[in-house]
Amino acid sequence: MKFPDPLIPGMLIKRYKRFLPKIEISGADGAPDVITAHCANPGTMPDLTAPGSKVWVSPAYNPKQKLQYTWEVIRVGRHHVGINTYLPNRLVDEALAAGRIAELTGYANRRREMKYGANSRIDFLLEDPGRPTCYVEIKNVHLKRDPSDTGGSAEFPDSVTARGAKHLRELANVAESGARAVMLYIVQRADCDHFHLADDINPAYDEAFADARRRGVEAICYACDVSPERIDITHPLPIRP
Repeated sequence: MKFPDPLIPGMLIKRYKRFLPKIEISGADGAPDVITAHCANPGTMPDLTAPGSKVWVSPAYNPKQKLQYTWEVIRVGRHHVGINTYLPNRLVDEALAAGRIAELTGYANRRREMKYGANSRIDFLLEDPGRPTCYVEIKNVHLKRDPSDTGGSAEFPDSVTARGAKHLRELANVAESGARAVMLYIVQRADCDHFHLADDINPAYDEAFADARRRGVEAICYACDVSPERIDITHPLPIRP
């Protein structure tokens, strides 16, 4: 996925509220300009908010939008990390069309945001004649607590998520009904070599995941290459206990 407009480089001053970071960019006259951007990420982002970090923001398309910039990417060590939690669904849509997620190929139709369960919407519904319908729920992953510059674990979640546990229960019900149910984790960074659940951060999610797996839910994880120009799903990561 190529960003539709060139991202604007800047320096993170601080994330002072969950959805509001202060970022310094260069103004039209070349002088420093401090902006308030939108942070499209409800997590705590403990490893991604260091003041002075190099970041990139996208310009708003709607002139009536309250905040005219959205924080998209941060540089951590030698790597870039995508922090916008709205992007994984777009990334997966593109990857499915290109056949880059091997476990989810071979479906004739895919639909997005379909209602199911108890007042829920599934991210992708994959359908093909003669095959069980496949329900795919997507979660964005950005947390890495391992300090190594390459390798180490991508983790989810980075905060308590009752909504995430609910989605696992919904998927488990789908699996027991005879459909295929898949939990797909998308890691918006390339400096990890495996994935596991942050059970110390959210034990209830870990328990819901274990129960969902026992009831037939599949779990897969894919990493991304991230740059200020584009983000692409590239390769699978093993899921470890």
